[in-house]
Amino acid sequence: MFSSGILIEAAELPQAELYQKRMELYKKTEMSTGVPWFYIAAVDQYEQSIRHVRKDLPKPDGLVGIYIKPEYWAGIANPYIEDSNPLSISFFNGKGLDGNGDGKAERKNEEDLLYTAGKYLAKYGTDDTRIRIALWNYYKRDQAVIAIMTNAKVYRKMNRIDLQEKVFPLPKGYNYSYNNTWGDRRGWGGRRIHEGTDIFAGYGVPVRSVAYGVVELKGWNKFGGWRIGVRDLNNTYHYYAHLNGFAKDLKIGDVVKPGDIIGSVGSSGYGPPGTAGKFPPHLHFGMYKDNGINEWSFDPYPHLKAWERSQSKK
Repeated sequence: MFSSGILIEAAELPQAELYQKRMELYKKTEMSTGVPWFYIAAVDQYEQSIRHVRKDLPKPDGLVGIYIKPEYWAGIANPYIEDSNPLSISFFNGKGLDGNGDGKAERKNEEDLLYTAGKYLAKYGTDDTRIRIALWNYYKRDQAVIAIMTNAKVYRKMNRIDLQEKVFPLPKGYNYSYNNTWGDRRGWGGRRIHEGTDIFAGYGVPVRSVAYGVVELKGWNKFGGWRIGVRDLNNTYHYYAHLNGFAKDLKIGDVVKPGDIIGSVGSSGYGPPGTAGKFPPHLHFGMYKDNGINEWSFDPYPHLKAWERSQSKK
């Protein structure tokens, strides 16, 4: 238990209480560092997401997902790799700081972790541009910056962090069908595999965002036709293709919620802009995961079935 009375056994907390405790930590870090809480939360959520899919990083087991390597925390030349003395850490140019005033800078203490991250960001400034620079200098990867700023934008807009709701991409009340088409061969445009699930439905059936996220891509692709890409808070990229059109006024950078209409089912693609009708109308739905090093596609079918079952119960 920390001095603030916040328990670290996150797995033992009910989901609602877990989010409440995290928000308390983010707001406390905002007060102590001057960095808006949604940037702190965005970094924490990004680190949570990559640790869940990386084999070279320990899985998160507390309220906070941020992971700082021991040598970075204590200082590369520090002979005591798990040093928690702020003075010796500073002497060896380590980054670890005391966030809760107990005289220790503990790498696994949630308040110390968030305070250290917050003070790092604060050195650069607290607006979007300076935060982006700070993130680039730390992660050295554009996609990491994009993912974290996506999280920050969603948290800032929604003003909360309990945003894990998911929905099926087509609303109830419409006829549709789909099978597991993951990995099937595709011939048009060269030999390639099918990276998604095709959901067949009539022209104009509404297509919805399945998650909270930010529109990262919108426009034409010779394979996918009119398509939209949305990145969610788990750093998963959702790809909607062969659309008949887009929702009015939807643009790149918009925050979307589960159930928001983003377009409609069509048969666009397999040619120059405007090509349509080369196959029956359907939504191609794909999912891509980024682990902080690279991005890959994965089978969305099990997720679609789970969201469909949840929708049928409502």
